[in-house]
Amino acid sequence: MLDIREEKDGVVFRVRVQPRASKNQLAGVLDGALKVRITAPPVDGEANGACLKFLAGVLGVPARSVELVSGQTSRNKTVRVLGLTAGEVADLLNC
Repeated sequence: MLDIREEKDGVVFRVRVQPRASKNQLAGVLDGALKVRITAPPVDGEANGACLKFLAGVLGVPARSVELVSGQTSRNKTVRVLGLTAGEVADLLNC
């Protein structure tokens, strides 16, 4: 199950990114983190940007509402989504 924490303006959850995948897709939950496959390489923040843009599309929020809290150079990241509740995020991600 995805570990989602509510904050005053939105939610925070962990993401495990797999760069250089064959296509952008959600790949389930692993140890409380959402596993995301991204086609972009892990060079110069490309995978980070692609991951945030992909999550914004899946969650139906503007790209500016999804931000990277920690994990800029790691596969394990923490993401903040503004304007949604934990229940809404869980429903949209089917977790």
